[in-house]
Amino acid sequence: MQTEENHDQPHLQRHFGPLQATALNMSNMIGIGPFITIPLLMSAMGGPQSLLGWLIAVIIVIPDGMVWSELGAAMPGSGGSYLYLREGFGSRTFGRLMAFLFIWQFIISGPLEIASGYIGFASYFSYLWKDMPAYGTRLIVLVIGIINIILLYRQIRHIGRITVSLWVGTMITTGAVIMTGIFHFNPGIAFDFPPGSFNFSMGFLLGLGAASRVGVYDYLGYYDICYIGEEVRNPGRTIPRSIIISVIAVALIYFSINLSIIGVVPWREFVPAAEKPVSQFVVSLMMERIYGPKVASILTVMILWTAFGSVFALLLGYSRIPFAAARDGYFFKVFARLHPRGGFPSVSLVTIGVISIVCSFLPLGIVIDVLIATRIIVQFIGQIFALTLLRRRAPEMVRPYRMWLYPLPSLLALFGWVFVFATSGSKIILFSLAALGLGVLGYLGWAYRTSLWPFATESEQS
Repeated sequence: MQTEENHDQPHLQRHFGPLQATALNMSNMIGIGPFITIPLLMSAMGGPQSLLGWLIAVIIVIPDGMVWSELGAAMPGSGGSYLYLREGFGSRTFGRLMAFLFIWQFIISGPLEIASGYIGFASYFSYLWKDMPAYGTRLIVLVIGIINIILLYRQIRHIGRITVSLWVGTMITTGAVIMTGIFHFNPGIAFDFPPGSFNFSMGFLLGLGAASRVGVYDYLGYYDICYIGEEVRNPGRTIPRSIIISVIAVALIYFSINLSIIGVVPWREFVPAAEKPVSQFVVSLMMERIYGPKVASILTVMILWTAFGSVFALLLGYSRIPFAAARDGYFFKVFARLHPRGGFPSVSLVTIGVISIVCSFLPLGIVIDVLIATRIIVQFIGQIFALTLLRRRAPEMVRPYRMWLYPLPSLLALFGWVFVFATSGSKIILFSLAALGLGVLGYLGWAYRTSLWPFATESEQS
């Protein structure tokens, strides 16, 4: 099976190699996540037993990374999931619906994910700006959001160097936190379990689901290179390697960071997160407790660098999705425009960037829950079925990477995503299903007006 391609369409330049691809993924994955979500993680189950949710997340993302690796290596185009769903379900039939639904949910989940990084940036900036006024958070989000758009408003070969620079800063920051934890770790503080921590009940199960959602959020981005597959050198090798290396490396880093924080700062000081102001900058508090406020301020600046690296990587990848869909006729044509000199999707970049800034005015917990739930059904679960369908319908497709032990990793990832979605809470589930239903109706209306499947004639579908 060959993907749809029009050689007269504008194409991007392949400048991302293995180092830049891994740096892009890891910058997105680490970012601000572990520094702002540890209070939410501990609050989910009321103690260090919440780390079980982090473990569940690892068990989900490793096999899911194999799904992304096979699809990304076989179809290295811009748009990632949009392309995989379209081809997996049939580009002229159900694939049209799935591609449309992915763009539909992406308009919600993509900017929300970028917004979470802006929220985290503003939270840690409040440690430096002690008397931050009520409007301070919005001001910071606005400034950082605009700077992010400006930096990405350029050719991809310049962005590759910026990405590696931000990644180096991320590694230095996480290294500082981990080394501090190693030399000051107190197991009595880290493993101070409350009574009845592991008593199995419905409350335990729902808490585990909440902790798993936070854990999954922390890992989001292991696939970011897939969104700019058309700009990757030797994608058949670069994409799978960057994904697998990123997942394994970040899993080890997260384990070390989480233990470092709760091994120095008692979890009861920042749990529940909604009632403890210090939960906004718990890592700064950790460094201040050991080294004093000056060192804590320096580390806070490094965390801000890491947070910016994350939102930079996210906006870079996500700006290519509406571009790819519009170029293939699945979204508004204006989003298919490339900058006349820079050769990058300027309209898509600015649009996603602005929506992300607006979404940053929502609470962090709501942002995480909504973006995970809305993404699971169409994107993550949909891709698992797309991979299975492609294996059956297109066995001749060139696959530079093939999933190990297929189909076991797919089934494990599927079970994990179902568990996370089912424990999301009734309001979040209903919102996600309602958004999906509106997307289906929106597609049917659009397809009817444009005579596309399922309203197209046989000659139009051939």
